[in-house]
Parts: sequence; structure tokens; C-alpha cells
Amino acid sequence: MPLPTPELDDRKFQDIVDEAKRLIPRYCPEWTNHNVSDPGVALIELFAWMSETVLYRINQVPDRLYTKFLDLVGIVPFPPAVARTDLLFWLSAALDQEVLVPGGTLVATLPAVNQSEVLFSTVEDLVIRPPQLIGAKITTDGREDQFVDVWDDLRYDDSAVRCFQSDPLTAGDAAYFGFANPLGGSVIRLTIGATIEGIGVDPTDPPLAWEAFCDESWVAMTVQSDTTGGLNRDGQITLACPREMSAVTLGGTRGFWIRVRLLPTRSHQPGYKASPMLKSLVVDTLGGSVIGEHASSVNRERIGRSDGSPRQQFRLQYSPVLPLRDGEVLRVSTLESSAIWEEVEDFTGSGPDDCHYTLDCATGVISFGPRIRYPDGSIRQHGAIPPDGAELLMESYRYGGGAVGNVGADTLTVLRTSVAYIDRVTNPKPATGGVDAESPANAKLRGPLALRAGDRAVTAHDFERLAIQASPEVARVRCHPPAIVGEPVRLLVVPRLLGRPEDHQLDDFQLTDALVEAISAHLEPRRMIGTTVDISTPYYQGVTVAALLRAFPGRPSAVVQQRALDLLYSLLDPFVGGPSQAGWPFDVDLNASYLMEQLEAVDGVERVEEVLLFEADLRTGQRKGRGRELLQLDSRSLFLSHNHQVVVR
Repeated sequence: MPLPTPELDDRKFQDIVDEAKRLIPRYCPEWTNHNVSDPGVALIELFAWMSETVLYRINQVPDRLYTKFLDLVGIVPFPPAVARTDLLFWLSAALDQEVLVPGGTLVATLPAVNQSEVLFSTVEDLVIRPPQLIGAKITTDGREDQFVDVWDDLRYDDSAVRCFQSDPLTAGDAAYFGFANPLGGSVIRLTIGATIEGIGVDPTDPPLAWEAFCDESWVAMTVQSDTTGGLNRDGQITLACPREMSAVTLGGTRGFWIRVRLLPTRSHQPGYKASPMLKSLVVDTLGGSVIGEHASSVNRERIGRSDGSPRQQFRLQYSPVLPLRDGEVLRVSTLESSAIWEEVEDFTGSGPDDCHYTLDCATGVISFGPRIRYPDGSIRQHGAIPPDGAELLMESYRYGGGAVGNVGADTLTVLRTSVAYIDRVTNPKPATGGVDAESPANAKLRGPLALRAGDRAVTAHDFERLAIQASPEVARVRCHPPAIVGEPVRLLVVPRLLGRPEDHQLDDFQLTDALVEAISAHLEPRRMIGTTVDISTPYYQGVTVAALLRAFPGRPSAVVQQRALDLLYSLLDPFVGGPSQAGWPFDVDLNASYLMEQLEAVDGVERVEEVLLFEADLRTGQRKGRGRELLQLDSRSLFLSHNHQVVVR
């Protein structure tokens, strides 16, 4: 148990009043009226109240010393995390020249009543290029070693291209289109001339998949609109390309390739009886996407002049400051020279000639090295001191972050920076990852855990704790030690998501490259030598619960049904689910009897007549097998709800 914290003075208001009244006969015996209506007693109570306030502050001294101690050993609150999302910039018209959207372009939400706008900025330059189609090929049954070149048939008039060659048609047949320039992040429009040959298919639900080649694999493209009815008539298809496309050689032609692939038909989905025929294809670029973050940029801020003394501190104009990136540097200039100084975590290894400084991201304070006297009488300067009169200039930095940046889809629509040929902007998906700064109270609770466990990753618990500390975007971590010497330590990371549990989709749990890099960078100096770390996500087991309930007479069925659905989605959620409401645990199976017990406690439910559990494919939405009373979960999986069904009688 922890050591008890003593109070320096435990007297309260009534104790002080009683003590003062007991002293009246000794110091003022002629005062005999001690009733509460006496003016003297009123003065006693007034001074007792003031004394109690002073004693309260005195008793806070240990708490203040505790806070100062945590600050001394390096336990500081985590800064806020920045929200990110894809920003889609639309051209005013299809152009035959490149359009540059520079990094730092500002986009904002519409201001609401009693609420200021939320400002985002692009993290890098976006170049929107006109596409240059250089090849077209087809293959059967997904065999990429046997291509048929149909480029000449497609680009010349009076000819047509059969998209899928197999007879009868086979899932995996595909048509490939190659481009000379990369289209990563672009929104392209395919203007297609076609004939009504692909009969039998539902024009609103064709079994087709559009994909782009990215980093040795084919990645699905987002189909934003399709007026061709599944390549059956003249029309246009608008596709959003993945951000990173890779060049590859297919059939002797090297380029950046996209393809349309024939899929197996789902249950009750009609398929093609004959292949669609393409007479012409024209490709234009309509826009492009780039990552935007909830941050604002400041360029060339002069923060002051040095007086030549050690341990100087300067404060940036805006805070909290986001971690510095390439190009965001501190420049120290004199009349004779100008140099860029290096940011370090502390001055432990800094010598007197090292141009180092530290930056407190939470407060925006820049500090230079101290001068320390050692026991042998020597004095050492840790880190160089800017010369007297030198001007300090922050070339650029970004500030912002917090949960307010987690805006919804299609809300970032105001272009604050004018860009030529850009007509409008939006965010197709909600912004995620924004987390408020850590509260001082939580930092005090975290401090003893960090001190007891140290700052080294040795045990599985150490890896989990340090991975959570790496970024506020990490919600849960499960560590699996290697079963065989030499295998990596596997970390299963659940990213933090906002919103309702029923709105969470499988793709929302994908780890971003920035988050993986942040965890890796945090663990790298703390792991044992020879230990490798593999960072991935758990396997999310889709589950659909079908429940039959009977409500009390007079209770609205719709209300009872919604309450039951809310319970199911929250109970199986990776964040707030489970008995402890800290996320459904790893290794814990799902039992129908447990759900029946929970549903019976829902307001308005008289009894639960039946509960069945189904495995669900989170990609296709199809149920697997028959309903069961038990779904097992292995140590590397978590449940994820999908389309629960509740019937109330």
C-alpha cells in the first residue's frame, strides 16, 4: 500500500470556532454572550472561515511538491494529437496541364453558432497531373503471365474491345489500362463508349471491381459515380486513385496500371451472360487528394535576441506546437554568420560547442543549455549559448490539435487559400486521430507507474504500456511474446476512434503509416538489443446477433428495439465493450446466455425468448454458417459488430 499522506493541519471551520470560544474566558472574561447573534461571534466565524481557507492551501503543499517532483524526473503531460483526413480538391474543369496545390493550403469548416471554424492545412504539395494513357491489355482468369494487347483496337475508330475473354465468362477476367505518369491521389474520369453487349447484369450492381497497382499488390479504388450501367452504355466513371501507385511492367509495357476485374456473383446477384464491349476510352483528371491535418502554420517567426547568458528561454507565439518536421528549424543569426540549431530531448549529452536546444511542445518554450558546476569544482556548459545579440528565428512550425479536429465527413468545404484552377474542396471521410492534451490529474496517476516500471521494454506489459504512451491515437495494445527465440514481439494495436460504436467499419481500424512510425520510434531506443517488434492490427471477427424479445405491454416496440441494439453495439465494441466497459477483452468468447442476461436488463424488456450468434464477413456483409450459442475468440482477435437484428414482440 502507498505511504499515507499527512495533512499539515487537519482543523476545520467548526474546530477553529470552538477553539476561539474556549479561549474567551481566559482573555476576555467580561464577554459573556456567546450566542450566534452576537457581533463578536460573527467576527470569530469570519476569521475561522479565513483561517480554514489558509489551512486548505497549506495542505496543498505536499501535492505541489509531488507535482514538482514528477516534473523533475521528466513526467510531463502528453501534448494533444492532431486529427487527419483526406482533403479532395476538385478542378474547375479537366485541364491538359499540371495544377499545384502547395503544402500548407488552408481549408476550414463553416462557422456555426457560438462555435469558431476548424482549420486544416495540407501536409505536402499536391500535383494534379493530366493522365497519359499508353496501353490497354486483357487477361483471363487473373493470369498476369498471359496478356493480350488491345491498345490499338481501343485507340482507333471502328473497332471494339471485348473486356473479358473467357467463354463462358470466368471470375478473375480483367482489362488493364496503363498510364505514363503516376496518378496517386488523383480523381480520374473515364469517358467510355460502349455497346449493350454485357446482358444479364443489374446496371446498378455489376460484379466489377476497379483496382490500382500499389506496392506489389492491387488495391481497391473508390467508384464515386458510374453512368455506364456496368460498361454497357456510353457514360462516365469517376474513380478515386490510391495515394501511392507503383510502376510495374505488364505484358512488356511499363507504366502505372489500373484494372477492372470480373468478380464472382453474390447470392441473388445477376452476372454477365456476355462480355461488355468498349469502343472508346478517354481519361481526364478531375481533382486530387492529399492528407490534411488540424493545424495552422507559422513562417519565419522572430522569437527574440540572445543576451549571451546560459539557460535562456524564449516562448513561441502559438502553442501547443506539433512535433517539428523537415524544414521546421531554428535559425540563429549574427552579423557574421547564420546557422541552424538542432532540437534535442535534453542536454545530457550536449557539449559546450553543440548547437542544441529543447522545445516544450505543450507550452511552446524554447530552452538553451545550462551551465553546471561539478563536485571537482569544474564548470561545464551543456549545449552552446547563442552569442550576445544574435537573432533567433523559427523558420516555420505548426500548432493545433485536439479532439475538436475530429470533424465529420464533407464538412471541410471552405477554401481559405486561393489556388488557381481549384473550384472546391471537401473531405470524403471524417477526420480522426485528434486527442486533447493529457490532464494534470491523469499525469499524476501515470507518474508512479512510469517510475516503477522504468523506461525499458522488457516484459509484455512494458511493451503494451510504452506503445500506448507513444501516441494519444493508440487506444489498446495486446503484446504477444515470441514463442521461439528469434521471432519478433508482436503488438496488436487498436487505434482510437470516435463516434458511435454502430458506425465503426473495418477500414476505420487500419493503422496509418504515421501511427506505426510513431510507435516504432518510441519503442526503438527502449527495446532490448536483439529484439524485433512487429506492429499490426488484431483480426476483427465480425459478429451478428439475432435476438427475439418480448416487451412489457404498453411499451413502444421501436423504443425497446433501439435500446437493445444500442446495448449490443456498445457491449461488443473494441473500445467501450465488455464487462468492464474498457473494450471487449482478448481471449474471451461470446456466449448467447450472457447476452440474454444483459438484454433482460434493458428497460421495457419482459423476457428474452431467443438469441443466436452468427459469424459475419465484414467485407461482403454475408453471414457464415448457422446461428450458434457460442462464438470463440482467439488471443489475437476482437469482435466487431455487424448489422445486429432485434425483433420485439
